Amino acid sequence: MKKLIVINGPNLNLLGKREPEIYGDKTFEDYLGTLQSKHNDVKIDYYQSNIEGEIIDKLQEVGFNYDGIILNAAAYTHTSVGIGDAVKAIEVPVVEVHISNTFSREEFRHQSYISPNAKGVILGFGLRSYDLAIQSLIE
Repeated sequence: MKKLIVINGPNLNLLGKREPEIYGDKTFEDYLGTLQSKHNDVKIDYYQSNIEGEIIDKLQEVGFNYDGIILNAAAYTHTSVGIGDAVKAIEVPVVEVHISNTFSREEFRHQSYISPNAKGVILGFGLRSYDLAIQSLIE
């Protein structure tokens, strides 16, 4: 059985409440249940933090013993050299995910410190972006 982890960054704990016109009205925990039932042959762990260093710690902790990481570093995508370096340092493939199309938003969101070291990037498909990332890691 493949073992994957979803790591979500700042403010994604507010999904379902925060800007529903961009992020939808469903919490990630609700959607996680959907993902787990759809991919019942995959163990999917979940971690969320608003703190950059905790995200780096989690990447280092799981980055050598999981089969894949789905990372939505949220705003840290565009600012964190440290998270980008952590992705580069680990062995596990990382798929960068964004719920919104970051290229249709403010210009500062067009830069990613994660993309150069990610297996791939999926953005703009709402919460379905996570499902697409899982599919890319298990096929």
